[in-house]
Amino acid sequence: MQSVDADRAAIESAKAQIEADLANIANLRIQLSYCVQPATIDGRTGNVAVKKGNIVTANSTEILTINQVSPIYVTFSVPEAKLNDIRKYMALGTLPVFAKSQDEPGLGERGAVTFIDNSVDLTTGTIKIKGTFENKDLKLWPGQFLNVTLRLTTQANAITVPNEAVQNGQDGQFVYVLKSDNHVEARPVTIGERIDQDLVILTGLDAGETVVTQGQLRLQPGSLVSVGEGGTGGGRGRGGRGKQSTTVPDGGPGGRKG
Repeated sequence: MQSVDADRAAIESAKAQIEADLANIANLRIQLSYCVQPATIDGRTGNVAVKKGNIVTANSTEILTINQVSPIYVTFSVPEAKLNDIRKYMALGTLPVFAKSQDEPGLGERGAVTFIDNSVDLTTGTIKIKGTFENKDLKLWPGQFLNVTLRLTTQANAITVPNEAVQNGQDGQFVYVLKSDNHVEARPVTIGERIDQDLVILTGLDAGETVVTQGQLRLQPGSLVSVGEGGTGGGRGRGGRGKQSTTVPDGGPGGRKG
């Protein structure tokens, strides 16, 4: 009987030792987990700030930075005067926003407005807006400076002219229009939105008319200009160099972008 009791005691002691070992293993796993920081987002890592063997301190040492690149968020600001229009058109549906680098042609990558800040910046009079882009081709990069276009609505058959064609006078804004006899006429116009280097003309011009884009300081109403390969110049009956006139195109599907 004594040998049986001794064996039972040995078994219980072994069980206790197993439980102690399991608890020690669990503690080691916890300690090991402190050495691993899983990423909470999918993204691209930057430069590693520490190397093997460096001493690090919790909550104070930056090991590396992970930036989310797909989707990516683009932050931009618009004048507070546009806020009512933005809210108006957002109520009708999702607003498209386009972002591109400064040297990229076209509109660039397309995204959608997903955030409007809850206050206006008092120092700049602007409000912050964010657009979300899928960025599948990784054309947009974290920290990159971009040109952003926010489209509110489209005006069909809009008439546009280069912005240098519009002049400011005592009676308001006007353009010099080339008439059929090669004399110029000062035509008052009402302008709308600006699209890149063009201005939308709301009233004052018809499609197909030709306007002067250079040399306006040498012109006055009724001046005679000559038409050459370089364009239509202005001033004292002789044309200047380079392209100095443009023909107003028929309104197309592009229209005005707010």
